[in-house]
Amino acid sequence: MNRKILVVGGTGYLGQHLLQSFANQSLTVAFTYHSTPLPQPFLDAFPHSQPFHLDLKSGIGFEAISNGFGQPDVVINCAAISVPRACEIDPDIANAINVPSSLVKWLQSFKQINTLLIHLSTDQVYEGNKSFYKEEDIVVPVNVYGKTKLAAEKFILENFPNFAILRSSIIYGPQTLSPVPKSLPVQWMDGVLSKSEAVEFFHDEFRCPIYVKDLVTIILALTNKWISGSKQMQLLLNAGGPDRVSRVQMAEAVAQIRGYDTSLIKPVSASSVDRGVKSPADISMDITRLVQTLKINPVLFKDGVKLTLTTEAKR
Repeated sequence: MNRKILVVGGTGYLGQHLLQSFANQSLTVAFTYHSTPLPQPFLDAFPHSQPFHLDLKSGIGFEAISNGFGQPDVVINCAAISVPRACEIDPDIANAINVPSSLVKWLQSFKQINTLLIHLSTDQVYEGNKSFYKEEDIVVPVNVYGKTKLAAEKFILENFPNFAILRSSIIYGPQTLSPVPKSLPVQWMDGVLSKSEAVEFFHDEFRCPIYVKDLVTIILALTNKWISGSKQMQLLLNAGGPDRVSRVQMAEAVAQIRGYDTSLIKPVSASSVDRGVKSPADISMDITRLVQTLKINPVLFKDGVKLTLTTEAKR
């Protein structure tokens, strides 16, 4: 019997990388999308995945999934308003999309609640005043985005029996088969540094960026763990790479691999730029629990950058 996997937010960056990976597994896969119509390159890239239009705010679309696909064994929720500034501008919409109340309500409607919900959270639930946060540390988000994602974690914890919540850092890696419109971090840095002009980068904000293929591997491991017979799962995991890096260090890694002049990288303080949103200073994460639980070691940032640029060069 083929197990059913539903990717909520399948047209986004992580969603597409997941669909690409699931294509190689003996699974029945469906995905949801919000923007219409679906671009032809996307339909060509994922011919065996079943598309469903879904409005997470109203819940319109879930009935069609029940009728046309049925109860999924695993749901991976990648859908979010993930631009912090956009969340500050419209906190109500951010809350309605980022807290998956309509999704959980739908999953609760099945007679047997035997679905695993894998939910993407963020490192921005942490306050940012120390290094290498552990999952059990106190969470004090400093912006609306972080607050909505923390509210989502609490909602799932209180309302759904089986879940894996992944507090993801910056996700980087190669472009998707159907290119996403948002700027990808390594590609953007490569683009600006290739112009041989001085560029400013923050030296005092730290994250643990995760290579997208590693995040996909983590999600696949959780999926396989569930469908191979796990009866219960309640996991909260920091999902980052092993390196604590600033934007300056990220840019230096790209420059060194490409052979660009690193003196063009000008360190500036994050406080020198008004981004219209408060940003935590150091939300680097301790990933010991992730490594011990799933026996997965995410790649070093410099190695992930090499993999990214090598893949892009082959396109």
